[in-house]
Amino acid sequence: MREAIVDEISGVTRDRNYGSSDWNGKKFSVIDTGGYIIGSDDAFESEIRKQVNLAVQESDIILFVVDSIAGLTPMDEDVADVLRRSGKPVFLVANKVDNTALHGDAQEFYRLGLGQVWPVSSINGHGTGDLLDAVVSLMNDTEEEEEPELPRFAVVGRPNVGKSSLINALLDTERHIVTDVPGTTRDSIYTRYQKFGFDFVLVDTAGLRKRSRVFEDIEYYSVMRSIRAIEHSDVCVLMIDASSGIESQDLSILQLIERNSKGLVIAVNKWDLIEKDNRTHEEYRQRILSRTSPFTDIPIIFISVKEKQRVLKVLEAAMAVYQNRMRKIPTSRLNEELLPAIAETPPPSYRGNYVRIKYITQLPKHSPAFAFFCNYPQQVKDPYKRFLENQIRSRFEFSGVPIQIFFRKK
Repeated sequence: MREAIVDEISGVTRDRNYGSSDWNGKKFSVIDTGGYIIGSDDAFESEIRKQVNLAVQESDIILFVVDSIAGLTPMDEDVADVLRRSGKPVFLVANKVDNTALHGDAQEFYRLGLGQVWPVSSINGHGTGDLLDAVVSLMNDTEEEEEPELPRFAVVGRPNVGKSSLINALLDTERHIVTDVPGTTRDSIYTRYQKFGFDFVLVDTAGLRKRSRVFEDIEYYSVMRSIRAIEHSDVCVLMIDASSGIESQDLSILQLIERNSKGLVIAVNKWDLIEKDNRTHEEYRQRILSRTSPFTDIPIIFISVKEKQRVLKVLEAAMAVYQNRMRKIPTSRLNEELLPAIAETPPPSYRGNYVRIKYITQLPKHSPAFAFFCNYPQQVKDPYKRFLENQIRSRFEFSGVPIQIFFRKK
């Protein structure tokens, strides 16, 4: 599976992209970095260099990939100098050696003084097996503890609303590149968060735009990765810009979250830029909920990433929503609580047929779903479904979680 976006255009990878691998029974993590460049016109150059340096610090073994077709460049010599100073084991990997006839082209890289040159072809796998054998031979044989299944919280939203800035503020480090240029984040970036008693996976995603505005292949794949991140998450933190309010694209993202039955927290960023009085908070909240209706049981946190105001409240809300999403209500309690309310307000009759709900149970799903057993399931319409959902929400804590309701023949 392709974990990182790949394109012939240079500069596609910007952030450090993490993945896991296994070779000959040894598991290890891989960090893909942006290309190390100096003196280009790329607005991200200095930030990419910073990410590369952080990746070097984090790693135990370094694979320095050079281009055998382009040959040895002054930039390669600069990088080699940085890697020598790191004191880490370095494998010099000459890529694009697609057949044995090209092996001679890789020999000039011995001039870098980094030892053996490993000619490989990442396209067809030529030489990669020998390289991996050598890499894992330097790894300890200690058995690693298997990581637990952790909640996944995806930070989503339109471009440039502060998603990467929020994650950097939470991690208290510049884990992700942040600029004023929309579309800086291209891959979905996964980071384990272990602070203040929390333990979960935090996912930064590319900004989601309308399809008509997605022109580049790279951005198209970025959007696809973001959608996949939503599909594989437990809770989504939807960030919106306080200065522009909730827009149609925000609602499209919210509907995607709801259709996938994921938990939801709305984080209104740049709240420090809003002129406020004692009514502003509630009025703004009601404006948002009027647009998200009928799904209105949503935690809304007003934050300023720049000022680091209430950013931890976002995590607290996300964890609470995750617990709500996992909540299981015993069948006996469901019937004790809901059947009297249904008897008091029964479903409307349809063509002389009276719908009688006899029994309720929660279905064994990853998100809250309830089955109501009755005599005429096809005759229960959406308004009564919303009534039942409100009855469930008023009695049990499911804030931030879409609820599915099904009617089945008894």
